[in-house]
Amino acid sequence: MKKYDPILSIKQWAEEDRPREKLLLKGRKNLSNAELIAIILGSGSRRETAVDISKKLLSAHNGNLFEISKLTVRELTKINGIGTAKAVAIMAALELANRKSTWQPLQRKGIQCSRDVFDLMSGVLSESRYEEFWIVLLNRANKVLSQIQLSEGGLSGTVADPRKIFKIALEYETSSVILCHNHPSGNIKPSESDINLTRKIVYSGNMLDISILDHIIIGAREYFSFADENML
Repeated sequence: MKKYDPILSIKQWAEEDRPREKLLLKGRKNLSNAELIAIILGSGSRRETAVDISKKLLSAHNGNLFEISKLTVRELTKINGIGTAKAVAIMAALELANRKSTWQPLQRKGIQCSRDVFDLMSGVLSESRYEEFWIVLLNRANKVLSQIQLSEGGLSGTVADPRKIFKIALEYETSSVILCHNHPSGNIKPSESDINLTRKIVYSGNMLDISILDHIIIGAREYFSFADENML
């Protein structure tokens, strides 16, 4: 029986050279086309690594991803090391890339004033039976990146951990944050604990260069804005 020459598997490569780890460490834009396709393939063969197989596929089509995207399963499986499952995975990934090119960038909602925040969050909070604390994350243009619930409490209180707020803000590369919670009782006047918590979060944000633009308390059909009342 013929013995195959042993190959150095990707798992034996230096960590910073493995496609998956390289993507996590350096970002997707630092990977070659062969490395990206290798991640899609998931594994190689007895003779070749996934990167080797990817390079063969690219070489067979002059590195042209558009031409590769038009290949059928039968044509893809002509490359040694690419079976039906791997061919389908490549086709699916390239089809998603094709579809992406037909979409326009998401138009994010902009926040210009406290009323915009109320309009954004009232549907979530105005009818809630329990007190909930949310944050609205914004980019430099005051466009909404995300709205995230931090906690849900009882009928009269909830807890917001500043460390959690800024951990999330840093993960989203947020420029500014708006705090938001509801008072199920309908009384929108801030409590002493609301005021103290807001001051604590504003102070922490200043240390991290992340602005706290407002803290909105939502009632049934009205709201209270710390910014509008010059309480930040």
